[in-house]
Amino acid sequence: MDVMTAYEQWLKDFAADADTVNDLKAIANDPKEIEDRFYTELSFGTAGMRGVLGAGMNRMNRYNVRRATKGLAQYLLQNPEQAARGVVIAYDSRRFSAEFAKDTALVLAQEGVPAYLFDALRPVPVLSYAVRHLHAIAGIVITASHNPPQYNGYKVYGEDGAQVGPEAAEGITKIIRATRYTDCTLMDEQEAIAKGLLKYIGNKEVDDDYIAEVKTLCVQPEMLEKMGSELSIVYTPVHGSGNVPVRRILKEIGISNVSVVKEQELPDPAFSTVKVPNPEEPDTFRLAIKLADEKGAKVIFATDPDCDRLGVAVKTSAGDWQLLTGNQIGCVLLHYILSAKKKQGKLPANGAAVKSIVSTSLANKIAASFGVEMFETLTGFKFIGEKIQQFQDTGSHTFLFGFEESYGFLSSTFVRDKDGVNASMLIAEVACACAAQGITLYDYVQSIFAEYGYFVEKVVSVTLPGKEGLGRMKEIMAGLRQNHPTELSGLKVTAVRDYKTGLRTAGGVSEPTGLPASDVLYFELEKGNWVCVRPSGTEPKIKLYVNTNASDKATAEKLNVALREAAENLLK
Repeated sequence: MDVMTAYEQWLKDFAADADTVNDLKAIANDPKEIEDRFYTELSFGTAGMRGVLGAGMNRMNRYNVRRATKGLAQYLLQNPEQAARGVVIAYDSRRFSAEFAKDTALVLAQEGVPAYLFDALRPVPVLSYAVRHLHAIAGIVITASHNPPQYNGYKVYGEDGAQVGPEAAEGITKIIRATRYTDCTLMDEQEAIAKGLLKYIGNKEVDDDYIAEVKTLCVQPEMLEKMGSELSIVYTPVHGSGNVPVRRILKEIGISNVSVVKEQELPDPAFSTVKVPNPEEPDTFRLAIKLADEKGAKVIFATDPDCDRLGVAVKTSAGDWQLLTGNQIGCVLLHYILSAKKKQGKLPANGAAVKSIVSTSLANKIAASFGVEMFETLTGFKFIGEKIQQFQDTGSHTFLFGFEESYGFLSSTFVRDKDGVNASMLIAEVACACAAQGITLYDYVQSIFAEYGYFVEKVVSVTLPGKEGLGRMKEIMAGLRQNHPTELSGLKVTAVRDYKTGLRTAGGVSEPTGLPASDVLYFELEKGNWVCVRPSGTEPKIKLYVNTNASDKATAEKLNVALREAAENLLK
């Protein structure tokens, strides 16, 4: 079906929907916009769907949500007994999140699959926990995480509480593609409730058990009892779903002096106080820093709208504010957990940590120093979730901590995705432990560098939107595979990992990477430096990860700048 035929078909199929018709008619004289909305279908992968809100095949709207849900239902119904266990549905504060969530529940009900729908905003980790806790067959979260307000998305989780893997995503996609939009219908809400096919989850059925479980992750509860009231913290939920659970967990572990940024406390689909609701961005902390200065706080943290990511700002000895990178937060939490458990005599002999391949190599050095094995996975927290399950199935290792450089952290096994509530509690505990020693969280970060060397990690994102952008990304990756660099900024490429072919090649000898196929190239360089090139799975971007290290900050940063410039030239 060509672009204009698809456009006209939507006008016909959804003629009764005035909002959709008006949206489509508004672009009638904009062929480029029509092409962008209809040249392809919104992709469904291991991260589900994510896109700009609007009418069209390549946009997030209730018709794509309904179609995806029917596809998922039919996939689950290949095993009716398992499908009868139901699907848990959560949503965040974005535009149409509540509406998409209810549509999802009523499509499932229409298909005969029970739906368990949260009655208000819930974070991603609570959904992951609920899938396991309620023994559901799957879960869905309506969210676009930290993307700008014009986006929304649809994440699908398996019965293990992790996002679905490639095989399941492929199976679901096949059914979705064979499903007509007009065949996706909703059951009446009251009928669904009467038939037991829709149940609303209130604030006591899952939340209490989840919070109780998270509290067990405190590493030094006795220290918190002494220091919890001494520490002043500023927290911002950035208009998202972290507001209630993060504040609750801090209160229940004894952190009593928490100030919340009032302007960002309540849900706001426009995220009007920030450029983007992303805890990686300095602008996100602007109001929090003002409040922290008023309160005399030395630690700030922020969670994104679906509360799976955590950002942290710390006050330095010079009195200014420093945003920690996701890698730095991950290394602080890893080092704290391992060192505290070692002192307590609770560090298991088969301890394991897990990180993505694009996360800092500093974590490998930290883990090794404690005799803990570090495992690496592809980007995507579902792969960390898979590792946790493997450890439990085989009994080979005891999971201690997992993280991604993109501000995702986890120290539990009862959740299988990034957990901003878990991470908020831990970073507050670390800050308390630092205060007990008369140092700041910033001092702690510097002590890690002093012990293991200074590591600098930068991510460069190049946006390539639309049909042309997709083609350009494919050209770049193909070109790098055919003619990969032999040196970058004077550093020799010592090995190339091509995760698409599954091979690591060094000195003309190839060996398996041991990881699933993925469109990623990783260039190992001299002295432990590296560059990785990866097209984003959820956004029209190609990403460069540039990691350098040296014995001092200035050398590591200078090398990173030079290497980053050389790496960016690879994309031209």
